[in-house]
Amino acid sequence: MSTPADRLEEIKEKGLLRRMRTVESAQGARVRMDGEDVLLLCSNDYLGLTTHPAVTAAAVDAVERWGTGAGASRLISGNMRPHERLEGRLAAFHGAEAALLFGSGFLANTGIVAALAQRGQVVFSDELNHASIIDGCRLAGAETFVYRHRDLEHLAWGLGQNRGRAALIVSDGLFSMDGDVARLGWLRTLADRYGAMLMVDDAHAVGALGPGGRGSVAEAGLEGLVDVLVGTLGKSLASYGAYACVSAELRDLLVNTARPLIFSTGLPPASAAAAEAALAVIETQPELVDRLRANASTLRAALAANGLEPGGSGTQIIPLSIGDPDRATAACARALRDGVYAQAIRPPTVPEGTSRLRLTVMATHAEQELRNAARVIADAVDAVSADGEWSIDLPDPAPGALQVIRRPERAGAEVKSGA
Repeated sequence: MSTPADRLEEIKEKGLLRRMRTVESAQGARVRMDGEDVLLLCSNDYLGLTTHPAVTAAAVDAVERWGTGAGASRLISGNMRPHERLEGRLAAFHGAEAALLFGSGFLANTGIVAALAQRGQVVFSDELNHASIIDGCRLAGAETFVYRHRDLEHLAWGLGQNRGRAALIVSDGLFSMDGDVARLGWLRTLADRYGAMLMVDDAHAVGALGPGGRGSVAEAGLEGLVDVLVGTLGKSLASYGAYACVSAELRDLLVNTARPLIFSTGLPPASAAAAEAALAVIETQPELVDRLRANASTLRAALAANGLEPGGSGTQIIPLSIGDPDRATAACARALRDGVYAQAIRPPTVPEGTSRLRLTVMATHAEQELRNAARVIADAVDAVSADGEWSIDLPDPAPGALQVIRRPERAGAEVKSGA
């Protein structure tokens, strides 16, 4: 049996060892990190609201009125007025009957998938879904069919092979590592055709996509038509926690069956109050969402002008594929040395051979600093490209090739029980 030291050495040999960097200032477009002032191009605080005066004031006021913690599970004595008020505001924002708070996006996804999929049923999951969805599939008593990324033909084939057993189709709305958007209209059509529920994790899309920043579901014209919409409080809503927008009936079911909710302390009241204030800012200042989109376009154009090929589909998440994990790490370090923090993303977060720099834009970035950052990043990528080529293409499976997948991260086997 390998020891912790053996496992760490193996990770290091693969070029996958990670470390935490210390941020020595409040979050923002620019931060102080390891003693240096840097431009932050890897934050999920997309609208820059973590330091907005209305948001910080709401958090301070909530601490003074409600204290620092909920003290218990919400099913005991930890269900507090700030929780219920925020849930009402979130449901109204998304055009849903009800909303339910969770301790984090990871807890929400693992708990919801496991609660809604029962033994003998099948969950259908996009292969590039977030790790929390993958783990939710593993925890569920149901079987899991993982379909190729955004491949409707593959999904339809899997649904047809498991007719009458489909419990749930689950997908990211905006994919966190690739910056592309799920084909939600077709997912809704397939869910209806095969009698499945549709669950969308819109964590990265709320505040960034759709009318009023209401996310990819709203952009697809599906408000009120998705069975489960998961959002987060830790990105555009500038706080911590997560939520699910559902029917009143599904909310009652989750309250009684979602184990991460049942067995976790409720969110700190200040987290709920801060998120409610951030939501109010989004509703009253939609120009922030417009600025985020404009900044994403500015950075993409600047990267292209410097000879790079930004991936994704025009969103605020911009992947620059490099391939080799060591080269990706070296490019990140080189850019950071020159004052730009562009995070390297390596396996197991992304598939083998697809290491990349993952850039994220904020509404509070200035246009000129984004143009300057593009030059810094291009120089960093060029410096670590041994063959003069800065990127490789992400693998694209042959059209029409059908595979049934046993585990979310591995192809080539028949669908098996998740138990």
